[in-house]
Amino acid sequence: MRIGEVAAKAGVSVRALRYYEEQGLLMPSRTPAGQRSYPESAVDRVRLIQHFYAAGLTSRAILELLPCIDSGAAAPEMLDRLAEERDRIDRQVQELLATRDRLDGVIAAAERPGPDCRYD
Repeated sequence: MRIGEVAAKAGVSVRALRYYEEQGLLMPSRTPAGQRSYPESAVDRVRLIQHFYAAGLTSRAILELLPCIDSGAAAPEMLDRLAEERDRIDRQVQELLATRDRLDGVIAAAERPGPDCRYD
């Protein structure tokens, strides 16, 4: 699959794919003409990378995690690292839930008759 196809299917830019390649996160093969060629699995890999970025992981952290994901195995020190990232994400989820609850309160209050809450 060509780079544009992967980008379209994964919902990212071609530039993002090139960046992932530079960071060692995505490794296409090359055609005899030098064009990038990706397997179908690259779309899922790109989506996974996007999820990790959205969760706050760095390129370096993602690069360290990918072999564990591919093999399904991890050394004890890597398990500690994975647990740390999971715990950090859990804290982030809790903060997001608290923020959502606050917004729910604002929405509920704004739906009741009374003074307007406006954003100008």
